[in-house]
Amino acid sequence: MDAQITVQLKEPTKGLADCPGFSYSAVATDIRDNQSGQLDLALITSQTGKALSAAAVFTQNDVTAAPVDLSRMVLESSPEKVGGIVVNSGNANACTGAYGMPDAKEMSSCAQVSSGIGLPFFVCSTGRIGRRLPINKIIEGIASAAKSLDASSENAKATAQAILTSDTREKEASASFNYEGQTITVAGIAKGAGMIEPNMATMLAFLTTNVSASHACLQTALKTACDQSFNCLSIDGDMSTNDTVILLANGETSLNPESNSELLKAFQLAVLKVCETLAYKIVSDGEKITKVVTIEIIGSQSDADAEKVARAIGNSLLVKTAFYGSDPNWGRIVDAAGYAQVGLLIDRLDLHYDSTPALIAGKSIEDNLSAWKSIVEKDQFKITLNLNQGNGTFKLLTTDLSEAYVDFNKSE
Repeated sequence: MDAQITVQLKEPTKGLADCPGFSYSAVATDIRDNQSGQLDLALITSQTGKALSAAAVFTQNDVTAAPVDLSRMVLESSPEKVGGIVVNSGNANACTGAYGMPDAKEMSSCAQVSSGIGLPFFVCSTGRIGRRLPINKIIEGIASAAKSLDASSENAKATAQAILTSDTREKEASASFNYEGQTITVAGIAKGAGMIEPNMATMLAFLTTNVSASHACLQTALKTACDQSFNCLSIDGDMSTNDTVILLANGETSLNPESNSELLKAFQLAVLKVCETLAYKIVSDGEKITKVVTIEIIGSQSDADAEKVARAIGNSLLVKTAFYGSDPNWGRIVDAAGYAQVGLLIDRLDLHYDSTPALIAGKSIEDNLSAWKSIVEKDQFKITLNLNQGNGTFKLLTTDLSEAYVDFNKSE
């Protein structure tokens, strides 16, 4: 990449407010029926009301929520003439039978009319499965939210809050770079803390950018970024019905990434950096977790084999509980790697906790036991497993599993 194009994450970030040309709003509609006053419905649109180009990726679960089905239809029929996003938390509108799709369509239609944009809106919902949406509350909320749309950081922050469920904090990120005297920005927010793995999770992520780009350009950038970020994390091994990541472009700069290969690379990198940052914030906010662990598999016969091994380790309950207990039990890690069944050979395995060897050529380095122990007591550490069989690699972010996770989820 040209040395003049430097993509940087913005710290501190204002999330969506860092990207010019968009408007937001959020309201409390009491979707949870608990009169808490919690923000639970939001709109994201173009500040000028013009059509947006879009890209999106969705859950791979066979059981999909009505909002996912509707948003897929919007993407297929009108990928470069989208009005925006309407999203609610507190109710997933999933497994709601004959009510699901009509309610999702009602949300999209109301957003079109109330915003005055008149273009189809993506619809996203997250929360409890199997209960019908309180659609009358939601319709009233959309009308109210449309009246307060603006580009303020306060409204952007409120939007990041409105999408949360079991999360403990908002998740925001932005990256930018300069090109020909203009600043290209990619900004994003996300929610997610449980049902995380694989291929996204009970998570929503919304990205905005001010480039002028076709759906095809945006889709390639987003899909590639998701494959290297949201699809490389695991908290509890459950796949959700509602996963959605959407990227909206408003053309505010008139710069087209497809016009120049270096510009395209920079744009794709900005999308990736935002997705990676949001993915990490999701994992680190996992439900009642105490540790974030990076599992890196190298030296496998293929990248696909490396992924199988990484997921076997990252999803093992015995491995996760060892993490929670700060137990450097490499035997559990090697056992999990073995049942990935990729043909690994124990006498070739090298395993490190951070940079400290635990296993070399299949033999334990017992003199390092105290060092292993101190590493796994940290709230973040890395395990590297070299299969020494090829050039395949894969990196996975995972977590421990605590008693508090069980208590938290036993009655949800």
